Amino acid sequence: MLRTFHRLLPLGSVLLAGMLIGYSVSESLRQVGAQALAAGTEGSGKPKVMRVGAVIGLKPEMKEKYIRLHADPWPGVLAQIRRSNIRDYSIFLAELEGKLYLFASYDYVGDDFEADMKAMAADETTQRWWKETAPSQGRLPGTPEGEWWKRIPEVFHTD
Repeated sequence: MLRTFHRLLPLGSVLLAGMLIGYSVSESLRQVGAQALAAGTEGSGKPKVMRVGAVIGLKPEMKEKYIRLHADPWPGVLAQIRRSNIRDYSIFLAELEGKLYLFASYDYVGDDFEADMKAMAADETTQRWWKETAPSQGRLPGTPEGEWWKRIPEVFHTD
């Protein structure tokens, strides 16, 4: 399995993709995904799973709205996530030193990451979703220009 989180998404887009996660997720995901998927399969003959992790700030005054939105995600957004070969997708909320953060994690299981992220970014329902969620979020220092969520490296994984 591919075991690096640092090859990931900015939001949500995506997220993304944010992931679903952010509206500029798709470009970062395309760049990272193309590299990760170029490696092909491991000796098992199974496709590699690209594990993705990202973090972004959450504005305190938007916390309840963000939680409400994600308590009842739009069916069209969930369908696009699935069509884009994203599985095991979670967003976690943490308060650290009085500040709120969102941590996103998912597995990409497709074989054409760039095309899947382009499809997500082009999806009208997903675009509307990102317009609802993006005002709740705040880019973190050190997030690369043009990205929304900050990529974070995976330091441990076990199945």
